[in-house]
Amino acid sequence: MEREKRKTGIRLTIGTKILGGFLILIVLFIVIVGIIFIQGNVIDDVVKASKETYRPSQSKIKDFKLMATQSKMLVTNWVYLMSNETDKNALKTLQQNDYPTLRNDISTLMATWDDEQKEAMKLAFAQFDSLLKIQQENIMANLQTFDSYEDGLTKLLAEDVIENQVIPRTTRIIANLDKITAMQDAVISESDQDIVDSIASLRNYTLFLGLTIILIAIVSALLLRRAITRPVNFLKNVVVKLGRGELVEEKQANTSNDEIGEMAVAMDSLVTGLKSTSLFAENIGNGNYNMEFQPLSEHDVLGNALINMRNNLAKVAEDDKKRNWATEGQAKFGEILRTNSSDLNKLADEIIGNLVKYLRANQGALYIIDDTQQDEEATMSMKACYAWDKKKFLNHKIHRGEGLSGQSWQEGDTIYLTEVPQDYIKIVSGLGDANPTSVLIVPLKINDQIFGIVEIASFNVFGDFEIEFVQKIAESIASTISSVKVNARTQLLLEESQEMTEQMRAQEEEMRQNMEELQATQEEMQRSQAETESTLNAIHSSLAVAEYYPDGTIAKVNSNFLELFGYTQDEVVGEHHRIFATKQDKGSDEYKQLWKDLASGYPKKGMFMRINRKGEMINVRSAFSPIKNRSGEVTKVMEIAYELK
Repeated sequence: MEREKRKTGIRLTIGTKILGGFLILIVLFIVIVGIIFIQGNVIDDVVKASKETYRPSQSKIKDFKLMATQSKMLVTNWVYLMSNETDKNALKTLQQNDYPTLRNDISTLMATWDDEQKEAMKLAFAQFDSLLKIQQENIMANLQTFDSYEDGLTKLLAEDVIENQVIPRTTRIIANLDKITAMQDAVISESDQDIVDSIASLRNYTLFLGLTIILIAIVSALLLRRAITRPVNFLKNVVVKLGRGELVEEKQANTSNDEIGEMAVAMDSLVTGLKSTSLFAENIGNGNYNMEFQPLSEHDVLGNALINMRNNLAKVAEDDKKRNWATEGQAKFGEILRTNSSDLNKLADEIIGNLVKYLRANQGALYIIDDTQQDEEATMSMKACYAWDKKKFLNHKIHRGEGLSGQSWQEGDTIYLTEVPQDYIKIVSGLGDANPTSVLIVPLKINDQIFGIVEIASFNVFGDFEIEFVQKIAESIASTISSVKVNARTQLLLEESQEMTEQMRAQEEEMRQNMEELQATQEEMQRSQAETESTLNAIHSSLAVAEYYPDGTIAKVNSNFLELFGYTQDEVVGEHHRIFATKQDKGSDEYKQLWKDLASGYPKKGMFMRINRKGEMINVRSAFSPIKNRSGEVTKVMEIAYELK
């Protein structure tokens, strides 16, 4: 009877079980695909709306805000920069082409907006149309010719339109556009939330069906466990390879005393190796590049890759440390050069003291080439030293080619010694003296012109990055020394010029009192005038010079002045000095007081922030000197300036 029951019962073979399990998995997979497809369409619709409407609308509104700001800038340049044809053409193009195009694009996108956004945008269009009309009728129509710019009333009215209409209206337009942008942000946020909700729903469906598939797979695996020994043996070999660190596909382990048990042992070995690798990777991430690590085997791809990464990161970190050290040093010495540019002796002391300390060296000396006549042999003298034997080098002059310093001067190249001669120099301390390990001699050179030598001795060996750092600093030092010397020569020339002028006045008085000495006095005046002209020519050839009328109108400028600010002679003559002033300075009380003091005969000098023709900010040092007639009235103001790098 039992046999009959087995005959009539359904016989489930392994193949039938496998087929049934796969059919169930396939059905569930089709269900998942259907859900993903449906939810994907929903997400696509939301993403499409965001891509084609919401985000383009937001971008166009930002373009509108930028256009409003650009319109304000261009119309302001129309008023204050008469010869700026580029900005004028740009303003016309904005009004005639760019704005209509942008308005048409936004109008097309507005079809999907709500009523509140549409009304706000219509208001923005109306406000901007009104602003453009004001620009065209009150500024562009009135300021067309040179004469209109010269008409003080016309220009004053145009400036008033800028301050009281253009700027406030532009601000209101941008505020309205910010409101619209906030509305669009809310719409986009709602769209993004719809996407998040759809994705969450898709995730929940997928997770449920995935868990169902996993459950069916587990049941099927339990039923088919004894029928799949060959796949288990294959998985055992895979896990053994993982135990040696070879990256292959992972498989689930079992703790039974069979092949799956062997897989468990191999998996334990894998977990142990991965923990060690994870700890090593964590130390690398924390910047600890000194931790030792032993790969699981010579085929451990991950372990060997981490070791290579550790070595590369350590090298990069060392390079960054050197680069940061050099950057901080350049900033430090840049500040020293800027704050001590008026006193050469103090500058030299600050440079050599800080340079020796920053390099962690022991001694240093700074030599500067002496100012000599053309027929005299060039020499250089020690200007400052640090921990040096001052008595030995007091008033010591070095000729070109003399010693290592003179050789560096002659060749214009760096000299670096690591085998220092015993009698070259000694580093002295309270415990005695010793020969330095290395000596670095770098010329202070800029544009192939040498202004001096810096020499540094140390018990340590200088790295390549330290030598390169000193060479870069040497260029900045040379530039500053050049500026200091130019300033000194300029001041000397000015003093000589003033002294000569006083002498000429005294000679004129003597001419009136003693007619018998007229001829001799005239000859002396001619010689003095020639010297004065030579002095002025020297000033004009090396510095930027401009002459102004007492009210600040430009009367004359030299080529250096034009080159400094990027203008031509015709563009500046007749204009007021305020074309070089910043917007903050133009209306400041200090700027007005400057010209009042100059018109009253008080000279001025100092560092000023100016603007060149390109609108770039430049830092200049200027000296303003009022020029008086015989009656003591100021007839002109002379400015002598140069750019501070």
